Amino acid sequence: PSMSFLDPVLNPVLQPLLNTSPFILIISVSFIVSLMITLVYKFMTKQEEMKRLKEQQKEYQKRMKELRSNPDELLKVQKEAMKANMDYMKQSLKPTLVTMLPIILIFTWMSGHLAFEPIYPDETYSVTAAFVGEMDSAELMTDSGTELLSEKSQEVKDGVSTWKLKSSAGEHTLTVKAGDSEQQKKVLITKDLKFEEAISVYKHSDIEKISINYNKLKPLGDLSLFGWYPGWLGIYFIFSIVFSLSLRKVFKIY
Repeated sequence: PSMSFLDPVLNPVLQPLLNTSPFILIISVSFIVSLMITLVYKFMTKQEEMKRLKEQQKEYQKRMKELRSNPDELLKVQKEAMKANMDYMKQSLKPTLVTMLPIILIFTWMSGHLAFEPIYPDETYSVTAAFVGEMDSAELMTDSGTELLSEKSQEVKDGVSTWKLKSSAGEHTLTVKAGDSEQQKKVLITKDLKFEEAISVYKHSDIEKISINYNKLKPLGDLSLFGWYPGWLGIYFIFSIVFSLSLRKVFKIY
């Protein structure tokens, strides 16, 4: 997966949980990140000042409702409310900046590990190659652990060719040949939630890219929310909102 430099740090902690249940992993990470943000926010802001500004904002909102029929006074109160909002945002900025980098790193790891289902041993999967320029046909060559389920040579239609195949457990190398060009693509076959990059792009070659056609990961399996099958990001945001609101109440955050 992309950003593999994070793997030595995060894999020992997160990969066993990921293999057990992607859903539990997403909830756990959502809770930990929400807790981290809440604690950083609590200790990096002056809570008495935040409470005062919050109460001031409520007071301004109340006054603005009362002054709807008095535009001049309403404008004055609106200016004061904007200043209070700016002061509140300034206080919030430092903890936001502090938590941004770890959140980006965790999100990067999750997007690299939770995007697709793995390809299991002896499961049928497909590979697509896209070409630059005019091509009549292309060939796919496999290693000893991979069985081609379609013809080795495929016609190029609308600039692409696709092959079906299955492989034994482990890492395999697939080689696409077209004209004078030849490019390799690695594919990982495993029962763990791991996968190689879905798409490899090649410069200065008649073979533009080779794609492994993974199935998108559904952390909830066949369960849907009113016909919606949320990915890891959707589930993460739902639970992070719930955890953040709850933790802010618990720690009395303003």
